[in-house]
Amino acid sequence: MSVLVFVALVAGASIGVLIAAAGLAGRRLFRGVGVDAVVARSGATLTRLALAGTAAGFVLAVTGWPVGAVLAGLAAWVMPGIIGGKAQRDAAIARTEAIASWTEMIRDSIVAASGLEEAIIATASVAPRAIAPEVRTMVHRLDHQRLPDALIAFGNDLHHPSGDLVVAALVIAARMEASDLSSLLSRLADATRGEARMRIRVEVGRTRVRTATKVIVGVVLLAVLFLAVVNRDYLTVYDSAGGQIMLAIVGGVFALGGWLLARMAAIELPERFTARSALPGADA
Repeated sequence: MSVLVFVALVAGASIGVLIAAAGLAGRRLFRGVGVDAVVARSGATLTRLALAGTAAGFVLAVTGWPVGAVLAGLAAWVMPGIIGGKAQRDAAIARTEAIASWTEMIRDSIVAASGLEEAIIATASVAPRAIAPEVRTMVHRLDHQRLPDALIAFGNDLHHPSGDLVVAALVIAARMEASDLSSLLSRLADATRGEARMRIRVEVGRTRVRTATKVIVGVVLLAVLFLAVVNRDYLTVYDSAGGQIMLAIVGGVFALGGWLLARMAAIELPERFTARSALPGADA
């Protein structure tokens, strides 16, 4: 029972730290729009919290090391993002390419359609899968919203820097006549595809770093597990207060290394171009 209580306390404390950090940084925890996006993000967060709490409770129950429990919980929280996340990275690349493809669809549909709104509606049934829900939602909004407002909401749904540029061009075209919208959309599509190619090159270049990270983490975990099972007396030095301090130092070194690896693996995206604040008369 005490282990379950400890796991619950760790999970609650983790949620509190997450909320406090988000508040201090001025960031929203759930940036997705709609109930499905919020549920998906909150479900992933709760899953990671459960894994972290379980790992911390297990280590505390087996070793009795409070520092080890904290380190195990932190490792369970951050390691999926360091050694995993391939599905998310692939989804980000697919989403970027989908924005480029949809931009080209708009460009090609403008020629056959009677206007920009009709061209956008025509793409709802053939939009790329990665952004199809957002496109369909925007088309549904057109039943009760003006085209510029629906486009701005669409940009918020996408939450993508390249998507903001496309939305800004379409909003300007919807509010005033654009002299050469097709050419502009072609250039934006090319730029977005260039971003997708850049992401792919970065992903390939960092595969070796991620592989080395997995090997290091696996060796360390196997070594600790082997000593805990075969020669537990070798680890009794960490039972004392001094041993816990040394364990905290060693864990801090590993945490610093993990943070640096995560920083190396992260792709710094430009700040989102907000169509509403950049367009004349948007605040009116």
